[in-house]
Amino acid sequence: GSLQLQAFAAGWVGGAASVVVGHPLDTIKTRLQAGQGYGNTLNCVLTVYRNESVAGFFKGMSFPLASIAVYSSVVFGVFSNTRRLLSQLHHRDAGRAPALADAALASMVAGFVSVGIGTPVDLVKIRLQMQTQPYIKANVKLKPTVPGFPVYQGPIHCFRTVLQKEGIAGIYRGAGAMLLRDVPGYCLYFIPYTFFCGWITPDGCISPNPSSIWLAGGVAGAISWGTATPMDVVKSRLQADGVYLNKYKGTLDCILQSYQNEGLKVFFRGITVNAVRGFPMSSAMFLGYELSLKAMKRDQTETNP
Repeated sequence: GSLQLQAFAAGWVGGAASVVVGHPLDTIKTRLQAGQGYGNTLNCVLTVYRNESVAGFFKGMSFPLASIAVYSSVVFGVFSNTRRLLSQLHHRDAGRAPALADAALASMVAGFVSVGIGTPVDLVKIRLQMQTQPYIKANVKLKPTVPGFPVYQGPIHCFRTVLQKEGIAGIYRGAGAMLLRDVPGYCLYFIPYTFFCGWITPDGCISPNPSSIWLAGGVAGAISWGTATPMDVVKSRLQADGVYLNKYKGTLDCILQSYQNEGLKVFFRGITVNAVRGFPMSSAMFLGYELSLKAMKRDQTETNP
């Protein structure tokens, strides 16, 4: 029992750590992918800073802080428990270092579960990140369709509004794109991590030291987020769409429209931010995870010798 729970608790700590590190860059990424007129990354950073100061970067953070903690807790919990279960089935011995196939299957399961929880969470986060209209009073006369007041007062209100207006389908908008992003994404997250950890620490991932966790986690995050960018763009666009009007019918339609309007390069929007942000976020995530696991195991051995 307690071992299963430890993975969830450790994932929670890791998730919280990664949000604080990664949220400012996440805001930039969403604006670059779904917003207009921000140009390149640096320009986007400067614009947000000028218009909204430092607080602008942490817009809507309380929500991901609560949700990603739960979310990564589930992802890590599901991943590590599935992997243990699989290795028990294979070898009737959970202690053995897990095979890559086990890690792959476990990450796919984690990917599926995460989409179930993560789609509504991300939808709300993106809608809140995108509604910066109230600050641009001057723009109202240019675009009378865009109201000059926020559509959503906060996460709960946003969730309720979307549910009332668009139903369950509205809340799960972008789920297809997210599955296409996360199932391969988690494979490219956990597998390189397992591999690099084993490579840096020859005795496998039993007790890697913090610096190798940091490095392996960071590299895994950069790889995973870099390769997931095209589907991430599609997901951001699908989920941001619908604050004022719906222009995409679904995942494929969004891919085709984006491609027709802006060419192939649109799918690599925010790839630098994604890969750069993937490193510290992911290393914070894995460090938080492994170190809190270690701490909990240490407490256990002290309490029941």
